[in-house]
Amino acid sequence: MRVLVVEDEQVLADAVATGLRRESMAVDVVYDGDAALERIEVNDYDVVVLDRDLPLVHGDDVCRHVVSSGLATRVLMLTAAGDVADRVAGLTLGADDYLAKPFAFPELIARIRALGRRAVPALPPVLERSGLRVDPSRREVVRDGRPVPLSPKEFAVLEVLMRADGAAVSSEQLLEKAWDENADPFTNVVRVTVMTLRRKLGEPAVVLTVPGAGYRIP
Repeated sequence: MRVLVVEDEQVLADAVATGLRRESMAVDVVYDGDAALERIEVNDYDVVVLDRDLPLVHGDDVCRHVVSSGLATRVLMLTAAGDVADRVAGLTLGADDYLAKPFAFPELIARIRALGRRAVPALPPVLERSGLRVDPSRREVVRDGRPVPLSPKEFAVLEVLMRADGAAVSSEQLLEKAWDENADPFTNVVRVTVMTLRRKLGEPAVVLTVPGAGYRIP
């Protein structure tokens, strides 16, 4: 899952990003609304965690841009303004969810994952395919009843492939969804990660190479 954290309190923003990365999410961080608009234009995010009171461009305007652009990106408003009127105002702008500070980090993770499942068609909380059972909320993988321990990045790649529902996912798409904007597009990190993922999942192989198209789980 690819997430953009937009928060002008840099310590909080970096702490949130670090926590989300530990949950196998690819996370970019910006500290003002102008930078947020720039990232949203060039990257395909599943969820934007958006502070409402931002410098340069207000969070409300960033939210309006996401909604008016028709993007599939979901918006979670994260702000100190937590009374009913503020929550209603944020949701009226088109935000998909609203969480007031201070917040419990497990709740933030749960809300982000819930928003990430609001795809078309909607995805179940637990993904199952080809003998694999992937639970993103618990970061658990089971193959044919056998637990499979994975690194955060291996889990992220597997989750992207499972969410594709049998369709091929290119290396470029995996790099975009499982790594942040600092990843080198010319690196072989995707190929290496897929190789180690295959080894851990065991035989027969469930992550197949589709020549010229990428990888898929049939």
